[in-house]
Amino acid sequence: MSELREKALELIDQYINNENLKKHLLATEALMRALARKFNENEEIWGIAGLVHDIDWELTKENPEKHSILGAEILEKEGFPKEIVDAVRIHNHIHNLEPKTLLEKALYSCEEMTGFIVAVALVMPNKKLSEVTVERVMDKFKEKSFAKGANREIIKKCEELLGIKVEELAEICLKAMQEISDQLGL
Repeated sequence: MSELREKALELIDQYINNENLKKHLLATEALMRALARKFNENEEIWGIAGLVHDIDWELTKENPEKHSILGAEILEKEGFPKEIVDAVRIHNHIHNLEPKTLLEKALYSCEEMTGFIVAVALVMPNKKLSEVTVERVMDKFKEKSFAKGANREIIKKCEELLGIKVEELAEICLKAMQEISDQLGL
């Protein structure tokens, strides 16, 4: 395990108590690593960005306008690379900050897909990721009443920002999450 990932996990233990949120962070790390491989980017940097993107969630849950701003400040103070700090700052769409780098665009448009896939898994008979298919994800994606908390408009931005269809994002995300299903408890 890299020194940076170790530091990230220590911060998560320090700032995050909710086990489901920890699982979301692990799922986002897996997704971001898979996207880094697809785009020939730095898998470690992208993965760590996914792993720490919601580091301030529990501190800012009553003030969503502070979410990601405080997280970026924490990471900057802890000496994380600027590209991770910037991606974390920008990922909260409430701020209307325009993602510029490929890393920023990926974290901004893709991280909500992890929660959507968890929601799909939880309505499967055995509540397992192994039961989920891309077709099932896409069928549920079209159902407006399903997993209303997942912002489909932000997820759809992967098409313009990354040049990949939502279906391809679903496939990449599902495969990445299935590879760590034991850690996710799904």
